[in-house]
Amino acid sequence: MREIIFDTETTGLENRLDRVIEIGGVELFNHFPTGRTFHVYINPGDRKVHPDALAVHGITDDFLKDKPPFSAVVQELLEFFDGAKWIAHNATFDMGFINAELDRLGLPPVPNDQVVDTLSLARRKHPMGPNSLDALCRRYGIDNSHRTKHGALLDSELLAEVYIEMIGGRQAALGLVGAEQVTTVIEVEDVDVITLQRPRPLPPRMTEAEIAAHAALVNSLGEKALWARYQ
Repeated sequence: MREIIFDTETTGLENRLDRVIEIGGVELFNHFPTGRTFHVYINPGDRKVHPDALAVHGITDDFLKDKPPFSAVVQELLEFFDGAKWIAHNATFDMGFINAELDRLGLPPVPNDQVVDTLSLARRKHPMGPNSLDALCRRYGIDNSHRTKHGALLDSELLAEVYIEMIGGRQAALGLVGAEQVTTVIEVEDVDVITLQRPRPLPPRMTEAEIAAHAALVNSLGEKALWARYQ
């Protein structure tokens, strides 16, 4: 199973007016990072970065001047995400912007059934919260001390660690056994845990004579001796 943990940074909060200016993504395969990443800065055209957004991510209009427009990176983006689940924290926000950018180019939106919202997962798992990315990093002991500003790739890398912890992915089976050895698959928080069975039982370590001698000894002790063991 292939998944892309991703994040966006934008010029503001309104996806029909504001634009995506950074996208970062981290690839997982069967809940384990593959080392493949996607990262790009995007020129928003004539849309300026709102001061409130600038305070969050620190990406300036001047920095974005020489970056490619969304139309120049969309093919690479879609190829990287092709066939994978799109996983984001507060995915409604990120997908609203991604789909708005796709719509401007006459491209179809990403279907809802391909999207996973880790904020919704966190709220179900930890209903008392808090469930921000920083709070979840603290909950799971993930070092985010280097996160002084929001950044799409850094936040994706942190979210990948959080997501793996939330779903129990570190206990996932590694698939190193043959199918004939699998006897039971138990569902534990959406992660398959495989139990194994020996092809042949181990031979007994005691001989028949030793087993008979042990039984004779137990019988000779009688009930009184057995009761004394619990006094």
